[in-house]
Amino acid sequence: MAHILSNGILTVEIAEPGAYSGTRFDWSGFITGVTLEQGGHTFCVPESLVPGQGSGGIGLCNEFAISRAIGYEDAAAGEWFPKPGVGLLQKQSDEAYDFFGKYPLIPFTINQELSRHSVTYTVQPMECQGYSMRLTKTITLNEDRLDIAYGIENVGDKPLRIEEYIHNFVGINGAAVGGEYELRLPGTLRIAAPESSYTDNLLSVSGNSLTWKEEPDRPFYCRLEGWENAAADHYWELVHKPSGAGIRESGDFTAERIILWGEKHVISPEVFIDITILPRHSKGWKRSYQFFAS
Repeated sequence: MAHILSNGILTVEIAEPGAYSGTRFDWSGFITGVTLEQGGHTFCVPESLVPGQGSGGIGLCNEFAISRAIGYEDAAAGEWFPKPGVGLLQKQSDEAYDFFGKYPLIPFTINQELSRHSVTYTVQPMECQGYSMRLTKTITLNEDRLDIAYGIENVGDKPLRIEEYIHNFVGINGAAVGGEYELRLPGTLRIAAPESSYTDNLLSVSGNSLTWKEEPDRPFYCRLEGWENAAADHYWELVHKPSGAGIRESGDFTAERIILWGEKHVISPEVFIDITILPRHSKGWKRSYQFFAS
């Protein structure tokens, strides 16, 4: 059963830990729905519209260690490695870690403290290969803003190198992707490392603005650059021009990189943070989402 946060401006649906049972996304604070009450604008869509396809993502769900799985390379086949926010995963072969892969799982214990306007999750540590961490996440409504505060305490013997991002599965009011959307970043935007010429030909960039030339008929993917030295109070802003509804992400950390992924029903700007935590040390960071309509 979902937990609902509501303050009269935003209504947010958060899945119970374990409702998503995959081994990719963090089980705590798995946000499946956001509604801006004035106008009834909605923002969250599933990763795939085809049942059984994709990795089960929906809405604002974060992932740790997509490209650098903690302890994976040191583990032999059959041994375990930690996936923050999920549990201990069992390495199946000597092949490289695959974030899409399905791994045997021992889930972490997750405790919750609930209120009307906030919820705090504590993911309890479980030692593995000398790695052990306590993750806390607090989701709070603040007028038209959704704040997510993270904290990780390294209670193990080894340093933690942690990569985290939120896979923002966004489709405003369910509108198909195309020329009615505009994505804005600070600075002078440019497309880098597109997955193919298809992505290069699909996207149009002018100044700090990116739009779509047509409705995509397959996934698109690229890295967004040009924002790194720009002064701004947010990472990105996506607007659906016919409705005037939009979403803006900001945070208190320097982004390591920004990626854009999507297909015909979903746009996902992804802001990565890369942090190192020594044993007996901790680190906190914060993301904020503002939802608006003109």
